[in-house]
Amino acid sequence: PAAVRALLESVWAPARARAGREAADLQAMIAAEGGNFSLAASDWRHYAERMRKQLFDFDEAELKPYLRLERMIEAAFYTAGRLFGLVFEPLDGVPLYHPDVRVWKVTGADGRLVGIFMGDYFARASKRSGAWMSSFRDQQRLDGDVRPIIYNVMNFSKAEPALLSFDDARTLFHEFGHALHGLLSNVTYPLLAGTGVSTDFVELPSQLFEHWLEQPEVLRRFAVNAAGEPMPEALLQKVLKARTFNQGFATVEYAASALVDLDLHLLPPSEEIDVVAFEKAALARIGMPEAIVMRHRTPHFQHIFSGGGYASAYYSYLWSEVLDADAFAAFMEAGDPFDPETARRLHDYVYSAGNLRDPAE
Repeated sequence: PAAVRALLESVWAPARARAGREAADLQAMIAAEGGNFSLAASDWRHYAERMRKQLFDFDEAELKPYLRLERMIEAAFYTAGRLFGLVFEPLDGVPLYHPDVRVWKVTGADGRLVGIFMGDYFARASKRSGAWMSSFRDQQRLDGDVRPIIYNVMNFSKAEPALLSFDDARTLFHEFGHALHGLLSNVTYPLLAGTGVSTDFVELPSQLFEHWLEQPEVLRRFAVNAAGEPMPEALLQKVLKARTFNQGFATVEYAASALVDLDLHLLPPSEEIDVVAFEKAALARIGMPEAIVMRHRTPHFQHIFSGGGYASAYYSYLWSEVLDADAFAAFMEAGDPFDPETARRLHDYVYSAGNLRDPAE
């Protein structure tokens, strides 16, 4: 807990300072328009999006025609192909649990079956919110060469065509990074397969894979509108320049949730608490800005209460950001985001290793 708290607190102070500057800019926008009110949490995203448009001369609505779901799926498959030699072949006539679900056979460059990948991309009344990766069967070699059946679940709006925000596209890449961790697993015991790794490590493959969405080569090839026209270069450059906009806000809302999670799980098991009062006190101790709310309010914090995987471990996203920044830097140092030798090491030591090695190695 001490190391985790040290990491979170080292990020908290500069993030809160940056969020304060962002809040001041948004308050100035309100005042310039004659608004006689203080920025509230319910105002932040509205004014931040307007500020983004003002600073970078675009808004998210301009991007959506170029971020079609079909093309973003292809972009994720292309990236996996370039890095790991994977080929994705659609399968028809397969019994599935819902008509919206799609399935692909995944093979390696040598034609060997790697596994089955399923995508359940659209929201519906019977589905809980959020996005995640899971498996119907994990890779293992106890009973012969058992290949994995991995699936991604999203909640995108169903339309024709389905258009994504940039955050949606990033989520697709993130969850597909988890899927690759399951598909490329190469272990004997199913308990050690794929994402069955320590919480400190589990978000590395997913967060690392997000980097390829922002590579100009990927966007120029796949960020195209219905007429087949690529995203204009000027718009692409604005997207890339705006990547760190509103980062103080995003880091504060995340880190606050991680700190409250840690505080909750340091309580004695027998202690009874008023959850709302506990949350309020915890946020007061760290100086939570009034105009920002934690990303996941405690009563609906599914990560830490719906299962054991992230209990006391919501910090792992930030922990993995440190790791994924180092990992992607290896490609940048090689001068190629698809450098074959770096990709081989990434495959061998991260995506295929499961929990065979100590992550510290």
